[in-house]
Amino acid sequence: MSDLVYDVTEATFQAEVLEKSKTVPVLVDFWADWCGPCHALAPVLERAVERQGGEVVLARVDVDQNQRLAAAFQVQGIPAVKAFAGGRLVDEFVGAQPAQVVERFVESLLPSEADRAAAAAAELDPAEAAARWREVLEQDPDNLPARAGLADLALREGRPAEAIELLRPIEHDPEVAVLLASARLAAAAADPASRFAPAAAQAADGQADPALATLLAAVREGPGETRDQARALMLDVFRLLGDDHPLTIRYRRDLTRALF
Repeated sequence: MSDLVYDVTEATFQAEVLEKSKTVPVLVDFWADWCGPCHALAPVLERAVERQGGEVVLARVDVDQNQRLAAAFQVQGIPAVKAFAGGRLVDEFVGAQPAQVVERFVESLLPSEADRAAAAAAELDPAEAAARWREVLEQDPDNLPARAGLADLALREGRPAEAIELLRPIEHDPEVAVLLASARLAAAAADPASRFAPAAAQAADGQADPALATLLAAVREGPGETRDQARALMLDVFRLLGDDHPLTIRYRRDLTRALF
């Protein structure tokens, strides 16, 4: 095996697949030694990956040795190939496939020319970067790196409303969840008419506990627009903290009780 093709287990999957996929797409081949189609597909996958020169890697999971891992990803037939990017599953196929199909599958995981241009722009000074990102959006209006780059710049320059508008076409993509949450909190903090401006400012400044306490109290007041606004802001604070943060766990439980 080369550096581009390697075995993973239940113990190494988190680091070698999920974390690694945040920097390079990772194909995961769920296979078994007794499986004839698995042996037929393996060299096809390896050639397709090696042809990309390191822009994608291949991790192999022996389902007999890693049954819990196979169950976790609902592998019901093998070979099963699942593609991960950005720490999450993005595509998959089952069964041995012709080389042309595998090649197209692998190529679909690679960044487009617009993505490459947007990534390169991030290395420039803000004015030049913004100009490049806008050029990218003229060709690819929903390009995520360009929209995220412009939104991040707008947020850092104190224009959260503009950041929110830039992210609106891609607002459901997990990759921009934290950035969008930051922009919404900053917009609320800057709104003098908002009852929750102080709490939003606290959250944006890293004082999540008092901010969440204030917002939770508003949710407990009962149904209505104010409650909806408080709930939405709490969810944004949770996104900034992360699902595993103790405050997220505690206040999410309290929020559920307040709502139901």
